[in-house]
Amino acid sequence: MAGGPGLRRFFEDENMATNTITVSETPLVLYALRRADDSLILGHRLSEWCGHAPTLEEDMALANIGLDLIGQARSLYGYAAEVEPREDGRSANDEDGYAYFRDAGQYRNLLLCEQPNRDFACTMVRQFFYSAFTDPYWRAMTSSSDPTLAAVAAKSEKESAYHLRHAAEWLIRLGDGTEESHARTQRAVDALWSFTGELFDADDAEDSLVADRLVVHPSAFRDIWSDTVDVGFARAGLRRPDGAWMQRGGRGGRHSEHLGPLLAEMQHLQRSHPGARW
Repeated sequence: MAGGPGLRRFFEDENMATNTITVSETPLVLYALRRADDSLILGHRLSEWCGHAPTLEEDMALANIGLDLIGQARSLYGYAAEVEPREDGRSANDEDGYAYFRDAGQYRNLLLCEQPNRDFACTMVRQFFYSAFTDPYWRAMTSSSDPTLAAVAAKSEKESAYHLRHAAEWLIRLGDGTEESHARTQRAVDALWSFTGELFDADDAEDSLVADRLVVHPSAFRDIWSDTVDVGFARAGLRRPDGAWMQRGGRGGRHSEHLGPLLAEMQHLQRSHPGARW
């Protein structure tokens, strides 16, 4: 069930439940939310490593990558608020509303992004799979006919290039390291592989934006992604899984059991004390 028991318990509080916003999901709003949700949820996952990474340097690196992703999310949420249909000339929502006052079923992030950290190898494999897609994707999006999306892409592609390089270096170091690190990395690859197919999906709403040249179709990057993954696997001594079946649902608001507890933690302060500021 979307959201999981953690979020259901969290929203049993009547005040928290009534704080949930509604969103008018036009194709452009839906697109911005999907990409923003990817960045926010993955950024939050990386933030969970703060104080727990294997080295102090890596603690800082993961925190900085997380901040990059959350910065991307803020830009896209802000744009969604600008283009969402307005009432009485005022935007109904803002970036905080999108981040903190939507239920699990309203989130549109990839299932890959919400998967738990588990161990360091799993975190690096997840980041490698994601960044191997976003690096060429944001680079292509710099040619969007939408000036705001092009500007977001121009900033994001520089960050994604570093994210990919960082994750690939760790993939090779772990895969080609000790027997234990290799085994853990291969297990992570096997566990996360079925979530990668969703990277390349698009529905009718997104297809309409592709037709208007506002966005590029994600399937155009399947071969680039596959080549990047194969090169990384070869250098790391890892095996590509055989299975062709892929998990899907995140783009439509159908999530794994892991998103609910994540949102319960992330949204707790704002849900409990709306408008709270330092």
